[in-house]
Amino acid sequence: MREGGAAGAGDGSLPAAGDDATGRSSPLHGRTALVTGGGRGIGREIALALARDGARVAVAGRDRVAVAEVAAACDGLAVSLDVTDEDSCRAAVAACERAWGRLDVLVNNAGVAGSSKFTQLDDETWDRTLAVNLTGAFRMTRAAVGGMLERGWGRVISIASVAGRAGYPYVAAYVASKHGLVGLMRALAAEYARSGVTFNSVCPGYVDTAMTEATIDNVMRRTGRSREQVLERLVTPQGRLVRPEEVAAVCAFLASDLAGAINGQAIDVDGGELFP
Repeated sequence: MREGGAAGAGDGSLPAAGDDATGRSSPLHGRTALVTGGGRGIGREIALALARDGARVAVAGRDRVAVAEVAAACDGLAVSLDVTDEDSCRAAVAACERAWGRLDVLVNNAGVAGSSKFTQLDDETWDRTLAVNLTGAFRMTRAAVGGMLERGWGRVISIASVAGRAGYPYVAAYVASKHGLVGLMRALAAEYARSGVTFNSVCPGYVDTAMTEATIDNVMRRTGRSREQVLERLVTPQGRLVRPEEVAAVCAFLASDLAGAINGQAIDVDGGELFP
């Protein structure tokens, strides 16, 4: 696992493309990235995808063992992070800047989810969900964006959800947090449209991760339905769950120079569940 690297160029220009082991151009060669919630699930796949495309990647999260394992697989930097703590957010960005001299790409992936009837939704669950899913992304973006704006190049990618674009029962706090996250990215895209920094959301349907498995188990307990019955309600119109690597591929493209004209968008990765 790499503890740091050479500093990047001092401006926002795209570094010269490098080649991977197969001789193909690496679209993120010379770029640096930080992925929150990077120790497992979608975050893990995003970190690996960015590294495969040539970026130097910081993998951040609370589970130090999981984060270290993914960072080692990326030849990247392991960063301890609690997005509900402002000092921790600033320290994570500072760690990247110390190691590499810059942070080019921020992926706000850290998230929590829970389900209950609205009348049973307590303040603690509401506050925790918004603190991680929305306020955490706000704090990370605020900590990271200054350097991007100074250099005139940057990418902020937030992992929202189809729940950030539509309403779903029994997950009011989650839906509210993800709608807020989509709105935050759109507001920043409008505010900094000419800066060279883009702000986008990726909105997956249910993804084949441990979080979705926990959702299935919770619904089974509450309803008495079988796993197959619950899963049938969660799969995309394609009849399956979204794969984490499919979400990661969209993020890797959004992080590239070729995605410069994509700004303020909420991109669905849901097998056709939602249409504009």
